[in-house]
Amino acid sequence: MPASTGIADLLTGLPSLLLGTYTPKIDAKGRVALPAKFRSQLGAGLVMARGQERCVYLLPFDEFRRIAAQIQRTSVGNKAAREYLRVFLSGAVDQEPDKQGRVVVPQMLRDYANLGSDIVVIGVGTRAEIWNKDAWESYLAQKEEDYSDIADDVLPEVEF
Repeated sequence: MPASTGIADLLTGLPSLLLGTYTPKIDAKGRVALPAKFRSQLGAGLVMARGQERCVYLLPFDEFRRIAAQIQRTSVGNKAAREYLRVFLSGAVDQEPDKQGRVVVPQMLRDYANLGSDIVVIGVGTRAEIWNKDAWESYLAQKEEDYSDIADDVLPEVEF
């Protein structure tokens, strides 16, 4: 009889995924402790950037380089891509966590995402996102209603 396959076995060879929902606080100096489960993927350094829906993206360096290169390849002749690249890169900041696993969220990005002390950090696969806690709860409540319907459009080839 074959040994049972655990989740770790299924994920072997795939890039590490950032998963889950966490509720750290931002302190008075703008620092946030990265969730412990994210530190191995983000601990060597990361890039923070403006995200969609007024959140802050936390991207491992490799993922940031991949995204920036992909946008740049299309940006020369595509006005929308050029504009997106300008906004995306002008708000990007590289960070290295301190010994406690904390990073500083720059004021510009805190203002962009309306981040106070109550935040939510979510794993979204190859990136994490920092959200204003109230904004995240509102967004999630709205999107959960459409979750099943969205799946048919977003995941037409994936069977559960």
